[in-house]
Amino acid sequence: MTTDASRRIVDIVLDEESVSHRTPEVEHERAVAMFDILEDNDFCLVGAQPGPYRLRIGIFEQRLLFDVRDGDDNKLRDIVLSLTPFRKVVKDYFLVCESYYAAIKKLSPSQIEALDMGRRGLHNEGSELLRERLEGKIEIDLDTARRLFTLICALYIKS
Repeated sequence: MTTDASRRIVDIVLDEESVSHRTPEVEHERAVAMFDILEDNDFCLVGAQPGPYRLRIGIFEQRLLFDVRDGDDNKLRDIVLSLTPFRKVVKDYFLVCESYYAAIKKLSPSQIEALDMGRRGLHNEGSELLRERLEGKIEIDLDTARRLFTLICALYIKS
């Protein structure tokens, strides 16, 4: 667990206006990711004052927006990323997740495990892509990137 307050997110908010509908499964994953990220994360804004940080994440004009603030909620920096590089991995991740959730209800444990491995692989791919896209802007560890990718997926969903 990262205890260095200068490298921690202490508050995270998703722009709920970016989302119109989430399934119960996605809502559960979002809630778990929010809890986990606040329990343990490694996050540092490059070239800015140290944390703790408050983070707002949203989608604005087909771009991913990280609104990074200090512990007193003063804006430090907006980091805007194109969603284009994420589209394929998010789409593939959603497809595998749908299959996984359907499989839980009717397939054998080995078939479920195979789908879960594919799901985790795509999740790792999306997390690494996020780390690459944030390079030079935000330093994050893999676990923090995984949780943030889950939150991005939750924002990405449209009904």
